[in-house]
This record gives sequence, C-alpha cells and structure tokens, in this order.
Amino acid sequence: MMKTHHSDSTHASLGDWLAEEPFTLVLSAGFFGFFAHTGVVTALFEAGLKPARVAGASAGALVGGMLAGGMGIAEMRDNLNGLTRREFWDPRLGPGLLRGRKFRKRLVRDLGHQDVADLATPAALVIYDVISKRAYAPGRGELATIIHASCAVPGMFHPVWFRGRPHVDGGVADRPGFSGVMPGERVLYHHLSSRSPWRRKDSPSLEIPDRPNMRHLVIDGLPRVNPFALDRGPLAYQRAYDATKRALTP
Repeated sequence: MMKTHHSDSTHASLGDWLAEEPFTLVLSAGFFGFFAHTGVVTALFEAGLKPARVAGASAGALVGGMLAGGMGIAEMRDNLNGLTRREFWDPRLGPGLLRGRKFRKRLVRDLGHQDVADLATPAALVIYDVISKRAYAPGRGELATIIHASCAVPGMFHPVWFRGRPHVDGGVADRPGFSGVMPGERVLYHHLSSRSPWRRKDSPSLEIPDRPNMRHLVIDGLPRVNPFALDRGPLAYQRAYDATKRALTP
C-alpha cells in the first residue's frame, strides 16, 4: 500500500506538485533500504522530476550520494541489484563486525575522490560524531568517506575516521536525514517504515517529521533485506518503483 501526504493546502497530484518548483529529495535511514530508495529515484527521473538537492542518512546517504556524485540511474540500479555479500563482507575484530575496507573500495571505484562541496547536485549526507554525540551533514570532505561513515551501522561496521574523529551511521541520531535541510525547504521525503534491527520499536525517530512544504512517501510491505537476504533487494526495488509511479500519476 502506498501512502502520500502533503502538509499544505493544495490538492495537486504528487507529480504536479514536484514539477511546480525545485525540490529537495530526502531519503531516510533504514538498514538495507537502499534498494527501495533506488526504486523511488528511478521513477522520479523517468518522470523528468530531478531533485535540485539531495539529503539523507545511512541507506539514504548511499543513494543520495551516488546520485549527487554523478552516477546514472541505470548504473545505480544495476550496481545495487547485482550486489553480493562478498563485495563488502570483511570481518575483523574491533568495534564492529566488518572492517569496512571493501565497502570503501567499492565507493571509491564508483565515485572517485570527489569532494562533497564540489558536487553538481548539492548533497547533505548525515554522519554521527561519536565523541560529540552529534549528527550533522558536512559541507566539505571526500564523498566516499562521508557515505562510508553514514552507512557505518554500529555493531556491524567499525567506526569511520573523518577529520580525526570517529563517526558512525547518521541514522543513530537523525534517522529521517534532515540535519542538513533548511526550515521551509521544499521537500519530498521517502520514509522507510521498516526499522533497523538495532532500533527500539518505540523509538521516536521512526516517526515522520512534521514539516511545512513537504510531501512524503511511505511504501508498506517492502521485503526485509539484510546481508544474508540480498536476493530480496530487486523485489524491494521493483515494489518501490511501481508504487512511486502510481503516486506520481494524477
């Protein structure tokens, strides 16, 4: 089931509303939810609805960062739908199961050493500073490093060092991924309703932010994807794609 919501008084369809003015696409955290995010993004691009800016945390930072980094939609889809566990699985003793070097290598392969400050599409990708206990979206820094940090789920990945400090998954303190979004900014928000396995069911971060000038998408019934069930990813992609196409149609 697809849910859409807008917090202003217009009754325009989602597609018409997005076409009226530039918008920011915000993609939430949600473990391996990047398959569904990619389905949403693909449907938007096919409809000619390209965001002026992207923001997000964890899975949302991965898809938003690849988009802002210049990866084409077809390449992004094929890249993620063909993902296998061995491409990022590098267990090592430490503060997390995976070292993260394979994941970083893949990011650099696909995105190079771009700085987030120089991207053609501005991106606000949320990371969490372990020492200061603060979630924020850096305005400068290597794109691959920032994505790696934003995806470093505690307990799964070792923390990522950025500017001399350890950082982890931005969704720890900002699951929606709005830390770099300005008040009043025109937003389409894709909310992954399936919670990460390490997050409490009653966590307030699972709620959809109440903001003016925003519409959101929630797609219920998506397959739960994890490192041992990556074969469900293409189905999650397809369901999100189909649901978004329906939501865009008047």
